[in-house]
Amino acid sequence: MGSYQLIKENINPHLQGNKCILRIEGRDDVESALSELDSSSSPILGRNAASRCIPSASGTTRLVSLDIFRGFTVALMILVDNAGGFFPAINHSPWNGLTLADFVMPFFLFMVGISLGLAYKNLTCRGAASKKAMLRALKLLTLGVFLQGGYFHGINNLTYGVDMYQIRWMGILQRIAIAYFLVAACEIWLRNDAKVNSELSLLKKYRRQWVVVLMLTALYLLLLYGLYVPDWEYQIPIEASSSAKVYSVKCGVHGDTGPACNAVGMIDRKILGIHHLYRRPIYARTKQCSINSPDYGPLPPDAPSWCQAPFDPEGILRFAHLFSFVVQHN
Repeated sequence: MGSYQLIKENINPHLQGNKCILRIEGRDDVESALSELDSSSSPILGRNAASRCIPSASGTTRLVSLDIFRGFTVALMILVDNAGGFFPAINHSPWNGLTLADFVMPFFLFMVGISLGLAYKNLTCRGAASKKAMLRALKLLTLGVFLQGGYFHGINNLTYGVDMYQIRWMGILQRIAIAYFLVAACEIWLRNDAKVNSELSLLKKYRRQWVVVLMLTALYLLLLYGLYVPDWEYQIPIEASSSAKVYSVKCGVHGDTGPACNAVGMIDRKILGIHHLYRRPIYARTKQCSINSPDYGPLPPDAPSWCQAPFDPEGILRFAHLFSFVVQHN
């Protein structure tokens, strides 16, 4: 019975440039040994290899259409950010409605979902993938707090940027970071490697993700329309004075989706604190709050009390809706 030491280069595309040595005993000829080396029962290529975390190949293939769409979205973002003030029709809708600027965020979320589906298509190690997703989400979250928390301020306003009492915790990058991590976790741990050959098989492949989407959507609707929103108040500092003017907002309703008495704002005020919300609310451009609507302007004489109240468009409750949106597009 022969004993051979076989050396074969690049037996696995994941091991480019390495040499793998395998000793096979009990074979009388080289051809039989080579057959054993290439067989699925090989300890290098067989079942044991599937259970190990093998690093992915260095070469990556990009989806050109996704890159083009990303460039188009960035160009659209620059357009609405710079021209929205001159053309309010393409600026964000003051409250209800849909404008060109309102497509930018959904486009970015659509790309996040597509990218996650492609990135974890050939997953080799769930633990390593989860660690990488957590690290990336943490980077986005930290960058978002730094950029949108108030650290960049005007020359005559040198106190707000370092005032933890007024820092804004939420923001666009924070929303993307949390949604990215949760969707990545679903894609990593709820994945199904079944083959897709029909519409029904596609639904079955992602049935676990659809369960998560339906649960979060139901939770979002339940909180939005089921929570009782009581009366609340807020303060606005008076210039050149240590005192502040107190405004009271009358609510006492369920399921209101208007600017003043919705459950989204109430949850943010209770959990985050009203001092940590966005201080230039989008509803300040509504007809009730601006004589230049749909642009910002002075308050009308009969403006309601909530017009100057802080409100965060990237609040806590929005994450459930945001997360379900990304899952549907991965």
